[in-house]
Amino acid sequence: MSLDIERLEQSFARIRPQATAFSARFYDVLFTDYPQVRPLFVNSDMVEQQQKLFASLELVVANLRDPDTVGRTLAGLGERHRRYGVVSEHYPMVGDALLKTLERQLATEWTAEVQSAWTVAFSTISQVMQDAERPLGPPE
Repeated sequence: MSLDIERLEQSFARIRPQATAFSARFYDVLFTDYPQVRPLFVNSDMVEQQQKLFASLELVVANLRDPDTVGRTLAGLGERHRRYGVVSEHYPMVGDALLKTLERQLATEWTAEVQSAWTVAFSTISQVMQDAERPLGPPE
């Protein structure tokens, strides 16, 4: 399934004015639903982390029509997240928290089509990030 770029751009434009609230809500949902990920952030400045989250989402959405830029960006994010201790099991948790946060922020604008667009997008994003995490070379 391909990315629904227009729907992603339009829905993201709706949450952009609420960036601070969106990011705070995302981490509230993530830590409430998946407390096991909280230790990954024990040394993090959460205000800074929230800003980084939104900046990353903004960068990805802004470059959806430029797959090379998005690919490089996500590969770099994947590598950094691996160093922070993120493992493949964490990605579905983050995806779930992201979708729940988008649903709450978009409210009546959260439709089946928007949900599908973001589900496909996060699946693609997480796959690229995880592929970047895998060490190069033959398996051990």
